[in-house]
Amino acid sequence: MGAAGRGAVKKRIEWPVLGGRMLSTEKKIAIASGVAIAVTLPGSMIVLAQTGVGRTEERPRSAAGTPGPSSIPGDFMPGPESMGSPPPSTSPTQRPPASNPFSTGKEKPAPNDPDLRGKRGTKPRMPKSKGLPGFKPADDGAKITKLTKVGTNLYDVTIATPALGTEVKTRVLFPKSWKSKATRTWPVVYAYHGGNNRYTSWTNDSNIRQVAAGHDVMIVMPEGGWNGSYTNWWNDGRGGIPQWETFHINEVIPLMERNFHAGSSRAAIGLSSGGQGAITYAERHPGMFKFAASYSGALNITAPGMPTILMYMNQTAGDDIWGDPVTARANWRAHDATVMASRLKGIGVYVSSGDGRVGPYDDPNMKPTHAGRFGEQLAGRMTENFVRAARSAGVSITANLYGPGTHKWTYWKRELIRSWPAITAAIGATKS
Repeated sequence: MGAAGRGAVKKRIEWPVLGGRMLSTEKKIAIASGVAIAVTLPGSMIVLAQTGVGRTEERPRSAAGTPGPSSIPGDFMPGPESMGSPPPSTSPTQRPPASNPFSTGKEKPAPNDPDLRGKRGTKPRMPKSKGLPGFKPADDGAKITKLTKVGTNLYDVTIATPALGTEVKTRVLFPKSWKSKATRTWPVVYAYHGGNNRYTSWTNDSNIRQVAAGHDVMIVMPEGGWNGSYTNWWNDGRGGIPQWETFHINEVIPLMERNFHAGSSRAAIGLSSGGQGAITYAERHPGMFKFAASYSGALNITAPGMPTILMYMNQTAGDDIWGDPVTARANWRAHDATVMASRLKGIGVYVSSGDGRVGPYDDPNMKPTHAGRFGEQLAGRMTENFVRAARSAGVSITANLYGPGTHKWTYWKRELIRSWPAITAAIGATKS
């Protein structure tokens, strides 16, 4: 879509890069109501009034101590980023944090991560890899090339994928009852990791092994890329590598079902950008999942102010992920969980988030500029917008907007436990 349908001008913007380096990029500036308005992000501060960052107002509490449906502040405003000047606000300006607010672990990217290497935007192509004998490929030729046991009932499955043009891994946790020669299938939870992390995150950082131990369920934890954002990248409109959605939906799921007795009774769960993936995959692929859960997810990427922040945080990717937020507006909306909330009717949904204030699992002396506080303020506001949109559309969801809390695993572990009974009930995972 064109810039407000009225033409556009180009302006060179200097985007500050964490660590002191500068990155230049050409950005189109929308012309709204005949007035050209430049979108800038000063190197020393970010004004985030529109996303709620920096606000410290207390929210009304329910009797149970968590916000109820009527306590969600702000207006639901799906659509592209507001290109005009922000309204007056008492929210303070603040310096960008010294690390990624959406970082969810301490891993390093894989050397062949398709988000980072130079083949972005090239035509999907099957890597030259030999498949394991006896294993069936996906329809597009994706195949299993290696199977490595890494723990009790825990395996790493290496997949040669044309969608990514390389080999990546998926970790699979099998229930005790699983047998390779079984004639039955098992219900499956597909667990998506957060940004700046890898497929190992759920077993390295969370309590998922302990939580799942009591149920007859498979857990599939695929690689999601360093900045993958659970989408087929825009790449200036030409598409191509990386195609994360294709990998997860059209390759991983069929490979699990054709080779490991994974059933068609599925749930999708995720945290941070993985929460976005879980919800948007359920929305974009009706009937694929019976339950979707997001913990501190990026659920409203077109909320006012969010495109600027997301593109700032994804500097190595620029606008390759979803495109320019003005000219590729339709693509941004097509990956916004809040915009598509009405598509979740008929399945179970659980979402949760804090609001960035210091919570019970945080250092009480944590600074206001700490990345974990900053990230959760963003996630909290997006989740609130999603909840409002979903309920307005008549979608039945369970939302735990628990107030004080930051962007970290101690909260997500708790939320996994809280949501687990609903997840397993939805997919028919019985206790073992």
